[in-house]
Amino acid sequence: MNFNLTQIPERTSKPRLSGLTMVMDKGLSIEEARNLMSVAYPHIDIIKLGFGTAFVTPDIRKKIEVYQSFNIPVYFGGTLFEAFLVRNQLEDYLAVCKDYSISHIEVSDGSISIPHEEKCRHIERLSKIGVVYSEVGSKDTAHIIPPYKWIELMRAELSAGAQYVIAEAREAGNVGIYRGTGEVREGLVQEILTQIPAEKVIWEAPQKAQQLYFLELIGCNVNLGNIAPSEIIALEAMRIGLRGDTFSLFLNK
Repeated sequence: MNFNLTQIPERTSKPRLSGLTMVMDKGLSIEEARNLMSVAYPHIDIIKLGFGTAFVTPDIRKKIEVYQSFNIPVYFGGTLFEAFLVRNQLEDYLAVCKDYSISHIEVSDGSISIPHEEKCRHIERLSKIGVVYSEVGSKDTAHIIPPYKWIELMRAELSAGAQYVIAEAREAGNVGIYRGTGEVREGLVQEILTQIPAEKVIWEAPQKAQQLYFLELIGCNVNLGNIAPSEIIALEAMRIGLRGDTFSLFLNK
């Protein structure tokens, strides 16, 4: 940090196991990726190339190499995994990951229907060759999953070998653990936390109010995902009580 302040909560150190900030890159240029790294790399733990953007982004290899040069893992969005899987091209997907030195893999079923036993088999297999993040929750706003089912799915996927489970919200933050308005489904979140360790869940939280909710509920070292590149510094300040929303959160009363 640039100067001394007391009563700043202790953030976990990189490489972190909790307190992760996962950034969603939805199409930054190579130069924008370099600029992002120049200011925000200490606060970024992993970069997700959102949904299927990796397929259409020019010079994607060079951009991936920019991130990897800062020792920040990169992975393809779960939608791309599903796009390969639904076309019976899983082996091609794994070949692509190997070609781009991608060691983190998101296994999701937000856009297609995969029997849960089959999803867990994919997690088990892929966890032997890389780090698996499994996403739980549907992108379909009409598909409401009850809390007990979220817990059941998360527990099974962690047992199958997922390092983290990702609580689905999409890049807009209006499905899954949120209502269509972006409001947190608080009962759902709190029930999940009765059974699933907080440090094993990455909460997709693209909106500031959503980030604030989880910081107040879990603390500065909550895992947050789908953070916009432009919001990394602001989020880190909010994590440690240096933004108005959390200014009093960590002060001794």
